[in-house]
Amino acid sequence: DEIPTVVGIFSAFGLVFSVSLFAWICCQRKSSKSNKTPPYKFVHVLKGVDIYPENLNSKKKFGADDKSEAKNKSVMPKNSLHLDLEKRDLNGNFPKTTPKMQSSPDLENSSPKHFAERKKDSVSPDSLKSITSLSSEDKQDKLGTLFFSLEYNFEKKAFVVNIKEARGLPAMDEQSMTSDPYIKMTILPEKKHKVKTRVLRKTLDPAFDETFTFYGIPYSQIQDLTLHFMVLSFDRFSRDDVIGEVLIPLAGIELSEGRLLMDREIIKRNVRKSSGRGELLVSLCYQSTTNTLTVVVLKARHLPKSDVSGLSDPYVKVNLYHAKKRISKKKTHVKKCTPNAVFNELFVFDIPCEGLDDISIEFLVLDSDRGSRNEVIGRLTLGSSAEGTGGEHWKEICEYPRRQIAKWHMLCDG
Repeated sequence: DEIPTVVGIFSAFGLVFSVSLFAWICCQRKSSKSNKTPPYKFVHVLKGVDIYPENLNSKKKFGADDKSEAKNKSVMPKNSLHLDLEKRDLNGNFPKTTPKMQSSPDLENSSPKHFAERKKDSVSPDSLKSITSLSSEDKQDKLGTLFFSLEYNFEKKAFVVNIKEARGLPAMDEQSMTSDPYIKMTILPEKKHKVKTRVLRKTLDPAFDETFTFYGIPYSQIQDLTLHFMVLSFDRFSRDDVIGEVLIPLAGIELSEGRLLMDREIIKRNVRKSSGRGELLVSLCYQSTTNTLTVVVLKARHLPKSDVSGLSDPYVKVNLYHAKKRISKKKTHVKKCTPNAVFNELFVFDIPCEGLDDISIEFLVLDSDRGSRNEVIGRLTLGSSAEGTGGEHWKEICEYPRRQIAKWHMLCDG
């Protein structure tokens, strides 16, 4: 009887000790936590920029009324997150000084009429002369006006172009009587810097308000450059329509005192491009036994400049049509910077029908452009319904099968 009693007493003491020890440990942990500094929540904050979503609602909304825009501008900072990021230097810091502006900030939101009136002090006399020296044909067939600003950032050695808006564009879609405009911009003569804006749907007065910054351009070289704006209308089902172009030589334009606000009339695309498309030498042979057509793209000569910058980078795309439906396509390699290209490339097409009555072949000479859609330099069509040398060449290969016949052909507009 004594042994169970002793065991029970020791068990009770052990239970009390364990509970006391557990309570003491809990109290110690609680007191240590109260003395420690609470951990910080890690947030990646950019210097000088508030990244919280509720503070990022000051982006410009198209179609908003003037009162709401004025209210937003009075509360929120003028520059959005994207613009603030662009103003950092290479070390991620923001400059303490702001560039001197020639015009007040209200100019950016003024109407086109006020925009034109208030920019007179900042535009050089040569620029004003080129604005007013429009021919009578251009005045009769106006293609609209492009508004933009130029600026040079001496801290970053960067050239800044802001494409603001275009007004009075012609309607390229005859059904909806509107356009889907966008702008391609190139810095000439080197064609190294090529950019384009987004497409704005169904508008003849697009407000782009997009800024492009080009780094590594010394200020001493600005006078030797030329800006080339190409205004286009997007077409989902075919090649985009060219509305017109604007060419801005920067010689004589002073950017040392701050931002320069400018506008230019949009003119028709360079008319010299339609006068001479160059020539293409092709050789064809029809094999009646295998029902195949062998096409050799040999040479191209006297190709025009793709734009005012210099030489083209041509290549040839070959399309085979059966009853006006394309059934096959091939293309040559690109030849760099030459108006007289030598291709010497052979393609063999299988003909889906007996004879060449419903067959035609199209040659497209294009200028290779990595930055945007390749531009058509010239076009050549060979077939039974083709006119001129194209029809004559096709007739010869039909009359003399298994004979390789080569001819030079003048290219027509693409």
